[in-house]
Amino acid sequence: MAPPDFRRPFKRAAVSDQQRRRELTLQRQAQSRHDAQQRVRNLASTIISLQSQEPDDAADVVLEPYPEESEAPPKELDIRRASRMRGEQVRNWFARQLMLPEWMIDIPDNLSQDWYVFARPAGKRCFVVASNGTTVSRQRNGSILHCFPSALPNGAKTREPSGPAHSYSILDCIFHEGDQTYYVIDMVCWGGCSYYDCPADFRFYWLNSKLEETGASGPPSYYHKYRFSAVTHEKGLPAAYTDATPYVKDGLLFYNKHAHYQSGNTPLALVWKDAKCSQYVLDTDSTGEVPDQQQKVVLELQEDGNLITSDDPPIIFGRLNSEFIQQLGLHSGNFVRCAINDGGLSFVEGKLEKADLKYIGKCSRGRAFADSYSKVVFQYMARHSPLTYDDLLVAANKPPSDVEMAG
Repeated sequence: MAPPDFRRPFKRAAVSDQQRRRELTLQRQAQSRHDAQQRVRNLASTIISLQSQEPDDAADVVLEPYPEESEAPPKELDIRRASRMRGEQVRNWFARQLMLPEWMIDIPDNLSQDWYVFARPAGKRCFVVASNGTTVSRQRNGSILHCFPSALPNGAKTREPSGPAHSYSILDCIFHEGDQTYYVIDMVCWGGCSYYDCPADFRFYWLNSKLEETGASGPPSYYHKYRFSAVTHEKGLPAAYTDATPYVKDGLLFYNKHAHYQSGNTPLALVWKDAKCSQYVLDTDSTGEVPDQQQKVVLELQEDGNLITSDDPPIIFGRLNSEFIQQLGLHSGNFVRCAINDGGLSFVEGKLEKADLKYIGKCSRGRAFADSYSKVVFQYMARHSPLTYDDLLVAANKPPSDVEMAG
Protein backbone atom coordinates (compact mmCIF):
# COMPACT_ATOMS: atom_id res chain seq x y z
CA MET A 1 0.00 0.00 0.00
CA ALA A 2 1.45 3.35 -1.02
CA PRO A 3 1.96 5.78 1.88
CA PRO A 4 -0.36 8.78 2.05
CA ASP A 5 1.01 12.01 0.62
CA PHE A 6 2.12 14.19 3.54
CA ARG A 7 4.81 15.96 1.53
CA ARG A 8 5.64 19.57 2.11
CA PRO A 9 8.64 21.53 0.89
CA PHE A 10 11.76 20.21 2.61
CA LYS A 11 15.20 21.54 1.82
CA ARG A 12 18.00 19.02 2.19
CA ALA A 13 21.18 20.11 3.85
CA ALA A 14 23.88 21.21 1.43
CA VAL A 15 26.59 19.51 3.50
CA SER A 16 26.01 15.88 4.43
CA ASP A 17 26.89 14.98 8.00
CA GLN A 18 26.34 11.28 7.20
CA GLN A 19 28.90 11.46 4.37
CA ARG A 20 31.42 13.15 6.69
CA ARG A 21 30.93 10.41 9.29
CA ARG A 22 31.40 7.73 6.63
CA GLU A 23 34.77 9.22 5.74
CA LEU A 24 35.82 9.51 9.40
CA THR A 25 34.77 5.91 10.11
CA LEU A 26 36.86 4.61 7.22
CA GLN A 27 39.86 6.65 8.43
CA ARG A 28 39.59 5.31 11.99
CA GLN A 29 39.18 1.79 10.64
CA ALA A 30 42.36 2.08 8.58
CA GLN A 31 44.39 3.56 11.45
CA SER A 32 43.45 1.18 14.27
CA ARG A 33 43.50 -2.61 14.67
CA HIS A 34 41.92 -4.18 17.74
CA ASP A 35 42.18 -7.74 19.02
CA ALA A 36 39.44 -9.18 16.82
CA GLN A 37 40.23 -12.80 17.71
CA GLN A 38 39.65 -12.15 21.43
CA ARG A 39 36.54 -10.12 20.64
CA VAL A 40 34.92 -12.87 18.59
CA ARG A 41 35.89 -15.48 21.21
CA ASN A 42 34.08 -13.45 23.87
CA LEU A 43 30.99 -13.17 21.68
CA ALA A 44 30.87 -16.90 20.95
CA SER A 45 31.44 -17.95 24.56
CA THR A 46 28.76 -15.55 25.81
CA ILE A 47 26.12 -16.83 23.40
CA ILE A 48 26.91 -20.47 24.13
CA SER A 49 27.17 -19.94 27.90
CA LEU A 50 23.78 -18.24 28.02
CA GLN A 51 22.28 -21.15 26.10
CA SER A 52 22.68 -23.43 29.13
CA GLN A 53 20.52 -21.12 31.25
CA GLU A 54 17.40 -21.45 29.12
CA PRO A 55 15.20 -24.32 27.94
CA ASP A 56 15.62 -25.69 24.43
CA ASP A 57 12.18 -24.49 23.44
CA ALA A 58 13.02 -20.87 24.20
CA ALA A 59 11.72 -18.87 21.27
CA ASP A 60 9.32 -17.04 23.60
CA VAL A 61 11.49 -17.05 26.70
CA VAL A 62 10.86 -14.18 29.13
CA LEU A 63 14.06 -12.88 30.65
CA GLU A 64 13.89 -11.88 34.30
CA PRO A 65 14.47 -8.20 35.10
CA TYR A 66 17.94 -7.18 36.21
CA PRO A 67 18.30 -4.78 39.17
CA GLU A 68 18.41 -1.21 37.91
CA GLU A 69 21.30 -0.31 40.18
CA SER A 70 23.61 -2.88 38.57
CA GLU A 71 26.38 -1.58 36.38
CA ALA A 72 25.90 -1.47 32.62
CA PRO A 73 27.28 -4.52 30.79
CA PRO A 74 30.60 -4.06 29.01
CA LYS A 75 30.79 -4.75 25.31
CA GLU A 76 32.97 -7.83 25.83
CA LEU A 77 32.46 -10.41 28.58
CA ASP A 78 34.10 -13.64 29.63
CA ILE A 79 32.15 -16.82 30.33
CA ARG A 80 31.92 -16.24 34.10
CA ARG A 81 30.47 -12.76 33.65
CA ALA A 82 28.18 -13.93 30.86
CA SER A 83 26.63 -16.59 33.06
CA ARG A 84 25.45 -13.87 35.46
CA MET A 85 23.73 -11.68 32.86
CA ARG A 86 19.96 -11.38 33.09
CA GLY A 87 17.12 -9.49 31.45
CA GLU A 88 18.08 -5.94 30.56
CA GLN A 89 21.82 -6.67 30.59
CA VAL A 90 21.33 -9.47 28.05
CA ARG A 91 19.26 -7.22 25.77
CA ASN A 92 21.73 -4.35 25.98
CA TRP A 93 24.80 -6.51 25.42
CA PHE A 94 23.42 -8.34 22.40
CA ALA A 95 22.08 -5.16 20.85
CA ARG A 96 25.64 -3.81 20.91
CA GLN A 97 27.14 -6.79 19.07
CA LEU A 98 25.29 -6.66 15.74
CA MET A 99 26.42 -4.29 13.02
CA LEU A 100 23.40 -1.99 12.68
CA PRO A 101 22.91 -0.03 9.46
CA GLU A 102 22.03 3.61 9.60
CA TRP A 103 19.06 4.80 7.56
CA MET A 104 20.08 6.47 4.31
CA ILE A 105 19.55 10.23 4.67
CA ASP A 106 21.89 11.09 1.83
CA ILE A 107 23.36 9.14 -1.07
CA PRO A 108 26.98 8.01 -0.65
CA ASP A 109 29.70 9.08 -3.07
CA ASN A 110 30.84 6.44 -5.58
CA LEU A 111 27.67 4.40 -5.02
CA SER A 112 28.22 2.03 -7.95
CA GLN A 113 31.95 1.52 -7.29
CA ASP A 114 32.28 1.33 -3.51
CA TRP A 115 28.94 -0.09 -2.34
CA TYR A 116 27.13 -3.42 -2.53
CA VAL A 117 23.35 -3.37 -2.58
CA PHE A 118 20.92 -6.22 -1.96
CA ALA A 119 17.25 -6.73 -1.15
CA ARG A 120 16.87 -7.03 2.62
CA PRO A 121 14.83 -10.07 3.73
CA ALA A 122 11.92 -9.39 6.07
CA GLY A 123 12.32 -11.33 9.31
CA LYS A 124 14.14 -11.62 12.63
CA ARG A 125 17.69 -10.33 12.82
CA CYS A 126 19.95 -12.64 14.81
CA PHE A 127 23.41 -14.04 15.42
CA VAL A 128 23.83 -17.73 14.61
CA VAL A 129 26.63 -19.51 16.51
CA ALA A 130 27.75 -23.07 15.73
CA SER A 131 30.04 -24.74 18.29
CA ASN A 132 30.50 -27.94 20.29
CA GLY A 133 28.03 -29.91 18.19
CA THR A 134 25.09 -27.51 18.32
CA THR A 135 23.83 -24.35 16.64
CA VAL A 136 22.10 -21.49 18.47
CA SER A 137 20.43 -18.38 17.07
CA ARG A 138 19.89 -15.39 19.34
CA GLN A 139 17.87 -12.29 18.62
CA ARG A 140 18.86 -8.72 19.42
CA ASN A 141 17.25 -8.92 22.85
CA GLY A 142 19.31 -11.97 23.78
CA SER A 143 16.48 -14.53 23.69
CA ILE A 144 16.98 -17.83 21.88
CA LEU A 145 15.21 -18.08 18.57
CA HIS A 146 16.27 -21.66 17.70
CA CYS A 147 18.60 -24.33 19.06
CA PHE A 148 19.23 -26.92 16.34
CA PRO A 149 21.73 -29.07 14.42
CA SER A 150 23.27 -27.58 11.29
CA ALA A 151 25.86 -28.31 8.60
CA LEU A 152 27.96 -25.37 9.79
CA PRO A 153 31.40 -26.37 11.16
CA ASN A 154 30.87 -28.12 14.51
CA GLY A 155 27.16 -27.29 14.32
CA ALA A 156 25.82 -30.83 14.89
CA LYS A 157 26.74 -33.93 16.88
CA THR A 158 27.65 -36.22 13.99
CA ARG A 159 29.87 -39.31 13.88
CA GLU A 160 32.43 -37.38 11.85
CA PRO A 161 32.99 -33.94 13.44
CA SER A 162 33.29 -31.11 10.91
CA GLY A 163 36.02 -29.29 12.82
CA PRO A 164 38.02 -29.11 16.07
CA ALA A 165 35.86 -29.33 19.20
CA HIS A 166 36.84 -25.82 20.32
CA SER A 167 36.11 -24.10 16.98
CA TYR A 168 33.05 -21.97 16.37
CA SER A 169 31.39 -20.01 13.58
CA ILE A 170 29.26 -16.85 13.89
CA LEU A 171 26.95 -15.60 11.14
CA ASP A 172 24.85 -12.44 11.00
CA CYS A 173 21.47 -13.57 9.68
CA ILE A 174 17.82 -12.73 9.14
CA PHE A 175 15.44 -15.62 9.75
CA HIS A 176 12.61 -15.59 7.18
CA GLU A 177 9.50 -17.33 8.50
CA GLY A 178 7.90 -17.94 5.10
CA ASP A 179 10.47 -20.46 3.86
CA GLN A 180 12.12 -21.26 7.24
CA THR A 181 15.49 -20.09 5.95
CA TYR A 182 18.37 -18.21 7.55
CA TYR A 183 19.45 -15.59 5.03
CA VAL A 184 23.07 -14.73 5.81
CA ILE A 185 23.91 -11.07 5.38
CA ASP A 186 27.42 -11.19 6.88
CA MET A 187 30.05 -13.46 8.39
CA VAL A 188 31.79 -12.63 11.66
CA CYS A 189 33.74 -15.84 12.24
CA TRP A 190 34.22 -19.19 10.48
CA GLY A 191 35.87 -22.28 11.96
CA GLY A 192 37.42 -20.23 14.77
CA CYS A 193 38.89 -17.55 12.47
CA SER A 194 37.71 -13.99 12.99
CA TYR A 195 36.72 -11.79 10.03
CA TYR A 196 35.89 -8.64 12.01
CA ASP A 197 38.82 -6.76 10.48
CA CYS A 198 38.37 -7.99 6.92
CA PRO A 199 36.71 -5.75 4.31
CA ALA A 200 33.15 -6.59 3.31
CA ASP A 201 34.06 -7.69 -0.21
CA PHE A 202 36.35 -10.41 1.21
CA ARG A 203 33.82 -11.48 3.86
CA PHE A 204 31.05 -11.86 1.26
CA TYR A 205 33.27 -13.82 -1.15
CA TRP A 206 34.46 -16.15 1.63
CA LEU A 207 30.93 -16.60 2.96
CA ASN A 208 29.53 -17.79 -0.36
CA SER A 209 32.30 -20.30 -0.91
CA LYS A 210 32.14 -21.69 2.64
CA LEU A 211 28.36 -22.19 2.67
CA GLU A 212 28.59 -24.19 -0.54
CA GLU A 213 31.61 -26.16 0.69
CA THR A 214 29.94 -27.34 3.92
CA GLY A 215 26.50 -28.02 2.46
CA ALA A 216 24.88 -25.47 4.79
CA SER A 217 23.01 -24.04 1.80
CA GLY A 218 21.47 -27.44 1.08
CA PRO A 219 17.94 -28.60 1.97
CA PRO A 220 17.05 -29.47 5.58
CA SER A 221 17.91 -32.93 6.90
CA TYR A 222 18.28 -34.79 10.20
CA TYR A 223 21.61 -33.10 10.98
CA HIS A 224 20.69 -29.82 9.29
CA LYS A 225 17.32 -28.45 10.39
CA TYR A 226 17.31 -25.08 8.60
CA ARG A 227 18.73 -24.00 5.27
CA PHE A 228 21.25 -21.16 5.09
CA SER A 229 21.36 -18.92 2.04
CA ALA A 230 23.68 -16.00 1.35
CA VAL A 231 21.97 -12.92 -0.07
CA THR A 232 23.08 -11.84 -3.54
CA HIS A 233 25.35 -8.77 -3.55
CA GLU A 234 26.70 -8.61 -7.10
CA LYS A 235 23.74 -7.77 -9.35
CA GLY A 236 23.50 -4.05 -8.71
CA LEU A 237 20.77 -1.57 -7.84
CA PRO A 238 18.12 -2.25 -10.54
CA ALA A 239 18.20 -6.00 -9.89
CA ALA A 240 18.05 -5.57 -6.11
CA TYR A 241 15.07 -3.24 -6.47
CA THR A 242 13.00 -5.01 -9.14
CA ASP A 243 14.03 -8.68 -9.32
CA ALA A 244 11.91 -11.33 -7.62
CA THR A 245 13.40 -12.90 -4.48
CA PRO A 246 12.57 -16.12 -2.60
CA TYR A 247 11.81 -13.99 0.45
CA VAL A 248 9.60 -11.00 1.24
CA LYS A 249 11.59 -7.80 0.75
CA ASP A 250 11.93 -5.19 3.47
CA GLY A 251 13.88 -2.46 1.72
CA LEU A 252 17.43 -2.39 0.36
CA LEU A 253 20.70 -2.75 2.28
CA PHE A 254 23.86 -0.97 1.13
CA TYR A 255 27.27 -2.12 2.38
CA ASN A 256 30.52 -0.25 1.82
CA LYS A 257 32.95 -2.73 0.24
CA HIS A 258 35.81 -1.53 2.45
CA ALA A 259 33.88 -1.70 5.74
CA HIS A 260 35.03 -3.96 8.56
CA TYR A 261 32.42 -5.60 10.77
CA GLN A 262 31.65 -2.91 13.34
CA SER A 263 29.38 -3.50 16.32
CA GLY A 264 26.60 -0.95 16.79
CA ASN A 265 25.36 1.78 14.45
CA THR A 266 27.59 2.45 11.45
CA PRO A 267 27.31 4.80 8.45
CA LEU A 268 29.16 2.18 6.36
CA ALA A 269 25.97 0.12 6.13
CA LEU A 270 22.70 1.78 5.12
CA VAL A 271 19.05 0.79 4.81
CA TRP A 272 16.66 2.45 2.36
CA LYS A 273 12.96 1.79 1.72
CA ASP A 274 10.04 2.86 -0.41
CA ALA A 275 6.53 1.48 -0.86
CA LYS A 276 7.57 -0.77 -3.77
CA CYS A 277 10.24 -2.74 -1.90
CA SER A 278 8.82 -2.72 1.63
CA GLN A 279 5.47 -2.97 3.38
CA TYR A 280 6.86 -0.88 6.24
CA VAL A 281 8.06 2.50 5.02
CA LEU A 282 6.27 4.86 7.39
CA ASP A 283 5.64 4.03 11.05
CA THR A 284 2.02 3.14 11.82
CA ASP A 285 -0.16 3.51 14.90
CA SER A 286 -1.73 0.70 16.97
CA THR A 287 -4.47 0.23 14.34
CA GLY A 288 -1.99 -0.17 11.48
CA GLU A 289 -2.78 3.24 10.00
CA VAL A 290 -0.25 5.93 9.13
CA PRO A 291 -0.93 8.94 11.41
CA ASP A 292 -0.86 12.52 10.21
CA GLN A 293 2.15 13.25 12.41
CA GLN A 294 5.35 11.29 12.90
CA GLN A 295 4.49 9.79 16.29
CA LYS A 296 7.01 7.04 16.97
CA VAL A 297 10.14 8.99 17.82
CA VAL A 298 11.73 7.15 20.77
CA LEU A 299 14.33 9.11 22.73
CA GLU A 300 16.23 8.56 25.98
CA LEU A 301 15.76 10.96 28.89
CA GLN A 302 18.98 12.23 30.49
CA GLU A 303 19.48 13.52 34.02
CA ASP A 304 19.58 17.12 32.77
CA GLY A 305 16.26 16.68 30.90
CA ASN A 306 17.79 16.33 27.44
CA LEU A 307 16.17 13.85 25.03
CA ILE A 308 18.84 12.01 23.05
CA THR A 309 19.22 9.37 20.33
CA SER A 310 21.13 6.07 20.53
CA ASP A 311 24.03 7.39 18.44
CA ASP A 312 27.60 7.61 19.72
CA PRO A 313 27.90 10.50 20.42
CA PRO A 314 24.14 11.00 20.91
CA ILE A 315 22.13 13.75 19.21
CA ILE A 316 19.99 16.02 21.39
CA PHE A 317 16.48 16.40 19.96
CA GLY A 318 14.84 18.36 22.76
CA ARG A 319 14.50 18.90 26.48
CA LEU A 320 11.89 18.32 29.19
CA ASN A 321 11.74 20.73 32.12
CA SER A 322 12.21 19.40 35.64
CA GLU A 323 8.64 20.12 36.76
CA PHE A 324 7.21 18.13 33.85
CA ILE A 325 9.61 15.23 34.55
CA GLN A 326 8.69 15.19 38.23
CA GLN A 327 4.97 15.40 37.51
CA LEU A 328 5.06 12.36 35.23
CA GLY A 329 7.39 10.34 37.48
CA LEU A 330 10.07 10.02 34.80
CA HIS A 331 13.69 9.16 35.56
CA SER A 332 17.03 9.39 33.80
CA GLY A 333 17.42 6.47 31.41
CA ASN A 334 13.69 6.17 30.63
CA PHE A 335 12.69 5.91 26.98
CA VAL A 336 9.93 8.28 25.94
CA ARG A 337 7.85 8.46 22.77
CA CYS A 338 7.40 11.79 21.04
CA ALA A 339 5.66 13.19 17.97
CA ILE A 340 7.05 15.78 15.58
CA ASN A 341 4.73 18.79 15.44
CA ASP A 342 4.06 21.09 12.51
CA GLY A 343 7.31 22.98 13.16
CA GLY A 344 9.16 19.88 11.96
CA LEU A 345 12.93 19.49 11.97
CA SER A 346 15.40 22.26 11.07
CA PHE A 347 18.92 21.58 9.79
CA VAL A 348 22.06 23.67 9.36
CA GLU A 349 24.96 22.26 7.33
CA GLY A 350 23.78 18.69 7.67
CA LYS A 351 23.15 18.86 11.43
CA LEU A 352 19.95 19.14 13.43
CA GLU A 353 19.38 22.67 14.71
CA LYS A 354 15.83 22.39 16.10
CA ALA A 355 13.06 19.82 16.54
CA ASP A 356 9.43 20.67 17.29
CA LEU A 357 8.61 17.77 19.62
CA LYS A 358 5.47 16.78 21.52
CA TYR A 359 5.66 14.31 24.42
CA ILE A 360 3.38 11.28 23.89
CA GLY A 361 4.25 8.85 26.67
CA LYS A 362 6.73 6.50 28.30
CA CYS A 363 7.89 3.40 26.42
CA SER A 364 7.71 -0.14 27.78
CA ARG A 365 10.56 -1.63 29.83
CA GLY A 366 11.29 -4.08 27.02
CA ARG A 367 12.82 -1.31 24.93
CA ALA A 368 16.62 -1.63 24.76
CA PHE A 369 17.64 1.56 22.96
CA ALA A 370 16.36 4.89 21.69
CA ASP A 371 15.95 5.51 17.95
CA SER A 372 19.00 6.52 15.95
CA TYR A 373 19.27 9.99 14.47
CA SER A 374 19.20 8.59 10.94
CA LYS A 375 15.97 6.66 11.56
CA VAL A 376 14.12 9.74 12.83
CA VAL A 377 15.38 11.85 9.92
CA PHE A 378 14.63 9.14 7.33
CA GLN A 379 11.04 8.89 8.57
CA TYR A 380 10.76 12.69 8.43
CA MET A 381 12.15 12.81 4.89
CA ALA A 382 9.87 9.98 3.77
CA ARG A 383 6.87 12.14 4.71
CA HIS A 384 8.11 15.36 3.16
CA SER A 385 10.83 14.94 0.52
CA PRO A 386 12.13 11.38 0.33
CA LEU A 387 15.19 10.02 -1.38
CA THR A 388 13.59 8.18 -4.30
CA TYR A 389 14.70 5.20 -6.35
CA ASP A 390 15.29 7.57 -9.26
CA ASP A 391 17.68 9.57 -7.04
CA LEU A 392 19.58 6.37 -6.26
CA LEU A 393 19.65 5.34 -9.92
CA VAL A 394 21.09 8.69 -11.01
CA ALA A 395 23.82 8.38 -8.37
CA ALA A 396 24.57 4.78 -9.35
CA ASN A 397 25.03 5.80 -13.00
CA LYS A 398 27.50 8.58 -12.20
CA PRO A 399 31.12 7.90 -13.19
CA PRO A 400 33.29 7.18 -10.13
CA SER A 401 35.26 10.06 -8.65
CA ASP A 402 39.03 10.00 -8.24
CA VAL A 403 38.76 9.83 -4.44
CA GLU A 404 40.07 6.50 -3.15
CA MET A 405 38.30 5.00 -0.17
CA ALA A 406 40.40 4.09 2.84
CA GLY A 407 40.62 0.33 3.35
